[in-house]
Amino acid sequence: MIDFLIRNGIKALLGLRYRVRVSGLREIAQRGRRGILFLPNHPAFIDPVIVMSRLHARFAPRALGDKDQMERWYIRWFVKRVGVRPVPDLVRHGPGAREQVASVVAQCAEGLRSGENLLIYPAGHLYRSHLENLRGNSAVESILRETPEARVVLVRTRGLWGSVFSFADGEFPNLLRDIRKCAPYLLANFIFFSPRRRVTIELFEPDDFPRTAGREELNAYLERFYNEDAPPRTYVPYTIWERGGVRELADTVLESGGSTVADVPETTRRLVHEHLRELTGIQEFGDEDRLAQHLGLDSLIRSELVVWLGREFGFHAADVASLQTVGDLLLAARGEASASRLVELKPVPRRWFARRSEERARAESGERITDVFLRQAARGPSRIVVADQIAGAKSFRDLIVAILVLKPLIEEMPGRRVGIMLPASVGASITYLATLFAGKVPVMVNWTTGARNIKHALDLTEVQRVLTVGPMVARIESQGTDLSAVRDRFVLLEELRTRISTGAKLSAWIKSRTSWKSLRNAKVADEAAVLLTSGSEALPKAVPLTHDNILTNLRDLLTTLTVRQNDRMIGFLPPFHSFGLTITLALPMAAGVPVVYHADPTEAWVLARLIQAYGATILVGTPTFLSGIVRAASEGQLDSLRWAVTGAEQCPARTYEMLSAACPNAVVLEGYGITECSPIVAANNPDDPRPFTIGKVMPSLEYALVDLDTWQPVAANETGLLLVRGPSVFSGYLGRDVASPFVDFHGRQWYRTGDLVSESDDGVLTFRGRLKRFVKLGGEMVSLPAIEAVLAEHFASEEDEGPVIAVESTPREDQPEIVLFSTRATDRQTVNRYIREADLSGLHNISRVVRIDEIPLLGTGKTDYRALKEQLREA
Repeated sequence: MIDFLIRNGIKALLGLRYRVRVSGLREIAQRGRRGILFLPNHPAFIDPVIVMSRLHARFAPRALGDKDQMERWYIRWFVKRVGVRPVPDLVRHGPGAREQVASVVAQCAEGLRSGENLLIYPAGHLYRSHLENLRGNSAVESILRETPEARVVLVRTRGLWGSVFSFADGEFPNLLRDIRKCAPYLLANFIFFSPRRRVTIELFEPDDFPRTAGREELNAYLERFYNEDAPPRTYVPYTIWERGGVRELADTVLESGGSTVADVPETTRRLVHEHLRELTGIQEFGDEDRLAQHLGLDSLIRSELVVWLGREFGFHAADVASLQTVGDLLLAARGEASASRLVELKPVPRRWFARRSEERARAESGERITDVFLRQAARGPSRIVVADQIAGAKSFRDLIVAILVLKPLIEEMPGRRVGIMLPASVGASITYLATLFAGKVPVMVNWTTGARNIKHALDLTEVQRVLTVGPMVARIESQGTDLSAVRDRFVLLEELRTRISTGAKLSAWIKSRTSWKSLRNAKVADEAAVLLTSGSEALPKAVPLTHDNILTNLRDLLTTLTVRQNDRMIGFLPPFHSFGLTITLALPMAAGVPVVYHADPTEAWVLARLIQAYGATILVGTPTFLSGIVRAASEGQLDSLRWAVTGAEQCPARTYEMLSAACPNAVVLEGYGITECSPIVAANNPDDPRPFTIGKVMPSLEYALVDLDTWQPVAANETGLLLVRGPSVFSGYLGRDVASPFVDFHGRQWYRTGDLVSESDDGVLTFRGRLKRFVKLGGEMVSLPAIEAVLAEHFASEEDEGPVIAVESTPREDQPEIVLFSTRATDRQTVNRYIREADLSGLHNISRVVRIDEIPLLGTGKTDYRALKEQLREA
């Protein structure tokens, strides 16, 4: 009776908008009602509801459903009622979900054998045009291989392409949002008089279905059936008052993106091609060839490609769906993969665009970040300050509530330091502040440097607990990083949330509106954060930064640059990145400038859309990430930007040109920073920007440029080693065995940056090079000495009279590759295995091995890296 009421209730509701006609249902039932595999096409989000409402009475088929969609409160009960099997989306959950998908497919085959009916969408995704595209997917082939006796019934749905629940307008549909959008139309049509969209459902049990054929032939048969006389995009008016009637429209043309594979280094291209040949057996293919249709790689195999990219190159594709062509794979190998063009964006709340003053933003007074945050919050508790697509937009008061709830749980954790391993997000900002208010020192864990460095960092900082989230841990592990050595220290925030009682939430809500006394009286540690260097030597060093360090840097920045109260920032640099911590996490909290976060800096499509949707005016990132956003953005998406700020690595001329062309209203500003300096040392002024320079030194810092040989100040426009001192400079590394980075100059202690800089007559600095040997890949510093230290253990011996290996990078600024020079016979597969065994990340992998008779030496006996660099330049 319950099922009867549900079915007919759904049919009645659907009937207000859809006029559904079904054919073939009775004929199929007359042949039997058990052991049937129903294979429908998938033109819109609403078609599963329509199809199931027609099939359930006779066949009650079990279906597969998106696990994340099934967890939504408004359909959770219903899908469990009809026995939908949850399956994780590989696009969202990455390669780690592959085993779960395979397990569900096996359950489906077993159910068919036992007489269940199964409904499965062969494409596994919604239409992207009026034609079905199976993309080489293999689920149907796998099930039929296990159950060759199953009956196969094809289901063809027509009339839904062009509805609000389809992709026809180029936007990701959202079931609940679109229902809310359409509800007022029902009232305007007096409920029962809405224009109806005509929908047909045809059921057909073919005798010639190639059930024993290969995947390519099977998918081709299905595509021919689904696409036969496929109707175009159809618009049906939403009200009886609308003019124009039912009409056909052209499909929305989706832009392919601006990324180009022309600049992918030849070595990278060769490695990708070799791997594809091993996977497919196909020897010849082009950049435009599709991985599914031309090379036969289904979504499960493409998920394995994501893992391979991480292990081989250290970069991870934004998602499985972004790997559609050979060219996509080549770009992903260089860290330039873009997410799928069609990405669901939740509506931006109106409060985000609340009118703000054009006056200059300023940090409130206070000695600690927590004090400044509370004073800024008190100025306007209801002001929106942070947002992302998961948590939504949050006001200062919302943050206070979350901090009050989380603070007691962090206080209970052992040790004075607590690790935080989270991407740029509202959750990371809340967790950071709650950790400070709990009296703990946040240690910002860099998960991109490999398992060995993560464990070393936690041991060095004596961290016993690391706050993170399950999906992030699963994604890191799926990308080839073994976290087993540190997993016992992880505290998952989603599990921590289950320990929060309703009473605690209510108490926090009341306190956020009545008294912040418990926060004002909190005993906050002197250190505001501990960051980890990328390991310019063999292992990373721990950099403790005080509240005074970071606040001084923020106040310097706000004095130098005119940041307005009505500016809006976009933040994607992770909080373990010094720019990410100070600029896109601490600055909004201290100065009240709102920021919208996105967790993955490689998802350039999403970032470009977020900039447009949230009206971001300030973009801060590394040249690698900024150029990716520019390539992915369509016309007009970056028009709201007034600043594009680049740092963390020298900005190539090409990136300047791209930013200037794509952001006509924005000033491109290059700066220079060091983790140990909190981090900004110098920055260009938007009133007088100097391209290809790093601007002037921050007001609170003293600096000197000295000759490396004489240790005397250099003249104007000459290159010297940069020394700095001031309140934003840290006091020294943690640990007893770490050499001091400070030197004596003119009777005072200065931080030795290790960077070579020149100064113009009017005080503008230009970066000239680094003394430390590391290379920037995807915005991350990769230590060349660290790689040498690992490989030396396998190649060097006491009998050697000189070095037998040396590691250097190619001289390209935008696309550097790591090259091993060796006097011993070896290959890149062997040396990269040694690197993996040492738990270094894939970013450290060798791209090329060059065999030479001897390693060139300087007069001091040290390796002549300049000579090696010249060899690479001439190659």
